[in-house]
Amino acid sequence: MTNALIAEFIGTALLVLLGDGVVANVILGRTKGHNSGLIVITIGWAMAVFVGVLCSAAYSGAHLNPAVSVALAVAGKFAWAKVPAYAAAQMLGGMFGAFVVWLVYRKHFESTDGPDTKLAVFCTGPAIRNTLGNLTSEIVATFVLVYAVLHMAAPSVGLGAINALPVALVVLGIGVSLGGTTGYAMNPARDLSPRIMHALLPIPGKRDSDWGYAWVPVAGSLIGGVLAALVSVQQG
Repeated sequence: MTNALIAEFIGTALLVLLGDGVVANVILGRTKGHNSGLIVITIGWAMAVFVGVLCSAAYSGAHLNPAVSVALAVAGKFAWAKVPAYAAAQMLGGMFGAFVVWLVYRKHFESTDGPDTKLAVFCTGPAIRNTLGNLTSEIVATFVLVYAVLHMAAPSVGLGAINALPVALVVLGIGVSLGGTTGYAMNPARDLSPRIMHALLPIPGKRDSDWGYAWVPVAGSLIGGVLAALVSVQQG
């Protein structure tokens, strides 16, 4: 169990490091990738998932996401007793990954005007703010992710390392197809953990961490994951 939790921590840290890292590279000032666009971000996040899953699958099943852990438990493919510890490791890993992004891009945060831009490195936000619409977007995106994951996951294990590429391709597809509304968080450890770090870190000229919206990606990802698990169970 200890090795599994370490793997979930490291895998989620790598996921957030590379995922938030590509966002920082694209939107912060004076970076080599400045203004390279949404396609670069979606490819970067897909590769972040690939690396995170590849490095942790053999030890923990590579959940890297509380919504995935809960969904696997609902589907009977993961023990409920392990969910709290997995979720804690994932959330802490997400916080550490976000911290390293800030450390790497610290001077670029200083060179960037716009508190909204600085927040966007760490967490998602809606293109058009509408609670029901934003929540629906997160539910649908996470449903697609978890439904695909459940069809790859072996009973009681999760994802094997060989499934790193298919999961990355699923995330890429979701990003380019469904990511235009809220930024497709699909993962509390990818959104809430970095949001907490945004609040804690000494980022110059930052704004509040948009706590009024923070529940949407968390609730949406958990609801979408559970719905995907229930559909999967019904299919037998």
